[in-house]
Amino acid sequence: MKKIVALLAVVAITYLAWSISSSSPENNRLTISGPFEFHGMDMSKNGYIFSRLGITQSLTQLESNGEIAPLLAQSWRRNEQGTRWEFLIREGVKFHDGQPLTAEDVSESLQRALKKPGVFAKVPVAQIEANGQQLVIELTSPYFPLLNTLAHFSLGILSADSFDPEGRIVKLNATGPYQLDNLVVPHKLSAKRFESFWGKSAKIAQLDYVAGHRSESRVLELQSGQSDIAYSIDAISKQNLQSAKNVKVQSVNLPRTIMLKLNNQHPLLSETKVRQAISLAVDRTGIAQSILYAPGSEAYQLFSQAQRAWHIEQPTAKRDVAQAKALLEELGWEKNAQGWLERQGQEFALKLTTYADRPELPLIATALQSQLAEIGIRLHVSIDNSSVIPAGHHDNSLQMALVARNFGLTGTPLPLLYQDFSDEKGSDWGHMNWYSQQVQQDLTELISTAAGENQRELSQRVARVLATELPVIPIAYSSQHVAFNQSLQGLHLDPFEIDYRLSELQFHD
Repeated sequence: MKKIVALLAVVAITYLAWSISSSSPENNRLTISGPFEFHGMDMSKNGYIFSRLGITQSLTQLESNGEIAPLLAQSWRRNEQGTRWEFLIREGVKFHDGQPLTAEDVSESLQRALKKPGVFAKVPVAQIEANGQQLVIELTSPYFPLLNTLAHFSLGILSADSFDPEGRIVKLNATGPYQLDNLVVPHKLSAKRFESFWGKSAKIAQLDYVAGHRSESRVLELQSGQSDIAYSIDAISKQNLQSAKNVKVQSVNLPRTIMLKLNNQHPLLSETKVRQAISLAVDRTGIAQSILYAPGSEAYQLFSQAQRAWHIEQPTAKRDVAQAKALLEELGWEKNAQGWLERQGQEFALKLTTYADRPELPLIATALQSQLAEIGIRLHVSIDNSSVIPAGHHDNSLQMALVARNFGLTGTPLPLLYQDFSDEKGSDWGHMNWYSQQVQQDLTELISTAAGENQRELSQRVARVLATELPVIPIAYSSQHVAFNQSLQGLHLDPFEIDYRLSELQFHD
């Protein structure tokens, strides 16, 4: 009997030791799936993935409420004119290879970013100087959303020796709680806990990110235990998972707008009344209820109520098919024998391009195809890789695209809008071939003026012009749905999609 008791005791101790070991962070590996591919280490193009996974960090960060907080910059101050900013770089921070972070490293990263397309390229930087742990940014003119801009994922700080002489990143030597372990473009990334991280150490030792377009496939992988988190699942999968035993779902509203990007120089889209007719023909309520399963997410203007300074208070036009047809008739469009609009022998037919990275977009594109057919516009829907959108923007071949754009990547949409409307050509994910001198003047004044009473007046005026002229046509406001293993604790959904805070996660049986 004593032998049996002793044997049971040994078994119990062994099991306990195994349990502690197996649930210990050192032996944990987190597998994440998401829809977005990456194509290298260029921060201006792929910085979002490194920022979200906790590999790179910027000088500032956005709290969940949109407030700016210190990150690699411990503190800062500016002169009254807003043309000189001094940053104290945080002491005790190490890069992943053990080098200490200095202001010189920060200066090098920011200097490189100035030469790349993106929000920082539009900042009127005169010079950037480093002295020990102090960084000084001198501007040629005031740029008051600088702190918001510095939180952008493209401005993750790397060591100075991460770049080759041509400015290409040859190693991703960053400061986050995770360090890059392996990069297999375009589908897989592995990272491991950085043991010398300056903040709280990551609770899970290793992580893998795997890109996959199909939401249903990624949900099945989660349910079968092949992954632990599935980001950006579609609304139908969210509904189906409500009763799942081993999976939980969280959602967060995003400052992201699903919208039609239009080539405003295209002969069929260059007239404001045409764009207004297209907008009036869209059944946003049907899309919100039947595709997004999110009643109330209809977007009749570019910015949601969460971005109050930019949200127009006055009522906006709802769906009105009769009015849409009337506007097109005013412009000389008539239906031919097949029921499609025609003018001077030309049929009103366009190619609508979208991508499956956002699982709801192909469904919405199909709905738009049907809805615009009601007023005689023929759409040919093309579901392609997301990279064709910026490519078509640059070579001017893009006609119409359905995209989702987060206007909160810097907390306020101002830096993105200023970047977009500084160029008549527009931007990869913004408008295309449209210009308003009034909008440009108002945005320039907003950028160069400290927060004050007239800021709301100016931002409202910009929003009204965009709602009337419709260089892009808003469709719906977006949500992020995330499914995850129920044994995972500490999941935080970032409404700005900058940092997934994976270092705070841990497994519990």
